[in-house]
Amino acid sequence: MQSRFTLSYYAYMGSLLQIRGVPEETRRILKARAAARGQSLNAYVLELIGRDVARPTVDEVLARAARRSERARESATEAIRAGRADREQQLGAVADG
Repeated sequence: MQSRFTLSYYAYMGSLLQIRGVPEETRRILKARAAARGQSLNAYVLELIGRDVARPTVDEVLARAARRSERARESATEAIRAGRADREQQLGAVADG
């Protein structure tokens, strides 16, 4: 039977992620960068993953914008036409007046 400490450790620490097939050169560079920051390789890679997950993807940004956008009752072309007609009417009134 596992101790209560071991069970709470795994509940707190989250899940295990294992990456296979990492080229030796890549592992060496990551380990050197981690050491330069005074971190373990695990802490450094976890930080990299955290930064990547914190940034939304382009698709996520577009989906969020689509959810927030209001639906227009008229097309942009119709709105521009109406604005131009109003402006021409105002300019015509100034020229006549």
